[in-house]
Amino acid sequence: MRIFRITTLVALAMLLTATAFGDSIHDPKIIIRGVGGSIPDGCPDCRGVGMQFSFTSPAKGAGRLFFTNVSGKNWTSLKLIENGVPAEAINCVQSLFLSCRVSTLKNGSVEILLSGVKHKADNPRVGILNGSNFVMNFMCQGHGNCWPKGGINFTARAFAAPEPTTIALMATGVAGIFSRRKRWKNRLT
Repeated sequence: MRIFRITTLVALAMLLTATAFGDSIHDPKIIIRGVGGSIPDGCPDCRGVGMQFSFTSPAKGAGRLFFTNVSGKNWTSLKLIENGVPAEAINCVQSLFLSCRVSTLKNGSVEILLSGVKHKADNPRVGILNGSNFVMNFMCQGHGNCWPKGGINFTARAFAAPEPTTIALMATGVAGIFSRRKRWKNRLT
């Protein structure tokens, strides 16, 4: 009899938990992936964007936005800023960078930071190359649309790795500073 009561209580608890949370998982998800082809044939719906651009999420609360990197540079990271959905609710999925981090900034805005590239033949995570197309898919984990209807304004800023000549010039300058400092110290002694 005691086992029957315990089993009944456990079953009742599971049932209440399932009904309480059965349809409440509506976390917004943003999926960022590359789109085949290049300008202009591969993506007739793509909007050409530079290193800084802005856009509004789909008005229905879900949908896709297509873009083409026309900045002249390969992007090694992409930062998206929005104010409509809290960071803890957003799930980020992507296949172009090594990581995606969602955080709340000091001013209350939400930052979605895609960063890191790995230049190897067997690794597709090379960022967003100049002239390549990419899609941002706004959807929900669960049923329904969880991005607010009417759209959320996003600002985006892409970053490119410095060119090798820039790195060489910077290294030469730093080496010059250190050697000059060493000479200055030697004069004092």
